[in-house]
Amino acid sequence: MAAERGSAFLLKVADGAGGHRTVAGLRTTQLSVNGEAVAITNKDSGGWRELLSGAGVRSVSVAAAGIFTGSAAEARVRASALAGTLDDYRLTFESGEALAGRFLVTKLDYAGDYNGERSYTLALESSGAVVAA
Repeated sequence: MAAERGSAFLLKVADGAGGHRTVAGLRTTQLSVNGEAVAITNKDSGGWRELLSGAGVRSVSVAAAGIFTGSAAEARVRASALAGTLDDYRLTFESGEALAGRFLVTKLDYAGDYNGERSYTLALESSGAVVAA
């Protein structure tokens, strides 16, 4: 696998017209795939833990931070956060690969110093399957 630029790792939110818009101003984007282990260890395991393949709950977490630009995509993320509603998101990579699913905004923070720009951070948690798109 070839190295990829972090600037090409984009978070996109549904635009309401069947497409997706890049959440503008992001400087960092982080993706975590989480899996819950289901232990099936028993007396015959020889003292070693055994796990059940394909069991447990899987989820995807996304964290991002950037500079506020006032884009339509940012407004949609803020509206979803305030309403507590799920929305469709897509994470795209420089290679052309993408992951898509429904996410809930679990955190949206704004900050700004008196002599600096307004910035924001956000956190998303998946609801349902996240699939290659």
